Amino acid sequence: MNPLESLREGLSPDTHRLTLTGCGLRELPAEVYDLADTLEVLDLSGNALDTLPEDLPRLHRLRILFCSNNRFTRLPEVLGRCPSLEMIGFKANQIREVPAAALPPRLRWLILTDNQLETLPEALGQRERLQKLALAGNRLQSLPDSLADCQQLELVRIAANQLTALPDGLLALPRLAWLACGGNPMSLDQEAAVRQHSELPEVAWSTLQCLRLLGEGASGQIHHVRGAAGHDAALKVFKGELTSDGLPGTELATWLQAGTHPALIAVQARLTGHPAQAQGLLMPLIGAEFQPLAGPPSLASCTRDIYPQALRLSPAAVRQLASDMASALSHLHARGLAHGDFYAHNILHDAAGHARLGDFGAATLLAPLPTAQALALQRLDVRALGCLLEELLERCTEAPAPALAALRDACLSPVPQQRPSAAEVAQALRAQ
Repeated sequence: MNPLESLREGLSPDTHRLTLTGCGLRELPAEVYDLADTLEVLDLSGNALDTLPEDLPRLHRLRILFCSNNRFTRLPEVLGRCPSLEMIGFKANQIREVPAAALPPRLRWLILTDNQLETLPEALGQRERLQKLALAGNRLQSLPDSLADCQQLELVRIAANQLTALPDGLLALPRLAWLACGGNPMSLDQEAAVRQHSELPEVAWSTLQCLRLLGEGASGQIHHVRGAAGHDAALKVFKGELTSDGLPGTELATWLQAGTHPALIAVQARLTGHPAQAQGLLMPLIGAEFQPLAGPPSLASCTRDIYPQALRLSPAAVRQLASDMASALSHLHARGLAHGDFYAHNILHDAAGHARLGDFGAATLLAPLPTAQALALQRLDVRALGCLLEELLERCTEAPAPALAALRDACLSPVPQQRPSAAEVAQALRAQ
């Protein structure tokens, strides 16, 4: 029985989540309102919807609404009248307009990736609870000045738009830690950045044997491969599609720019001759003793990673892991990069605290930006480092040393200019 048939047969009256994806819907089924007193999450993605009913606020407990891959050209104003709505996802529609009235008062998370937006309303800055804003793959030429009023904003994705400059007010926000802004006219041409690293060795697809899929992210798949000489490696094959972070071509350019560092997942060669003309990077195969430090944020945590409940780290492991990551960030900043997605879920670690940082999907090449803004983007990474330190210390088997706690607090300073540089953090950790 498909989800729509189940709904019409009658679901439990205490249903909290309803998924009606790929059902060919052109309108909201009336039976959804039978769940008005309990429904909190509604997923209508992959249908043929272009509007929502005016009585949608009858779903008075609805907190999360997904309508991705539909036919909307305008964000429905009725959303603004939904009393509990906090998260809105309208990825991959044809939305050209966001009326101010469409923004609910409790908005925390807005996803409008891969649409046709050219402007956003100033009213967006009046949503004081806004934490996460995903706008990659639109046609935005500027951002509302009012975003400077979003004091809770922590993560912003504005890559692959038509932005010629970043607003200083956005970069001065006290809690902003994760920003993806590559693939805009203000950024260095990604193809030129790739050409700068033409000396990197190449490996032909025909010489590789794919053994198994290691993992898959928004921008591509990672395979365990074996070369002609019998050497095992990891191969990331880019999908060539827009992701929530931006364009795979930008990730390729920034990963090449990152160079080598003991705490980075290094690039060994570029892929050639893929049957679908996909781009790819060959990397060392990381040992099985290295595991992801955490999982990505959940709908509930919004911007913070989800760690294994049983994870506990010794003080020595915390210091080692923090030192590795601060050193890696310092290296990237010196190479003219901001990581933009410095999260535990992008870090592999072993039981001793040794770590490897990867995933450059949200990274930004800093060279074309004004010096002050390039430094501002580096300070966002440092705040993200402070979040990591906070999370590590929460999982430490002993009370943190005062110096380490002070370093965490300095990285988390709400005044970006008062944060230490990544190099200063790395030096302080080495001295402990």
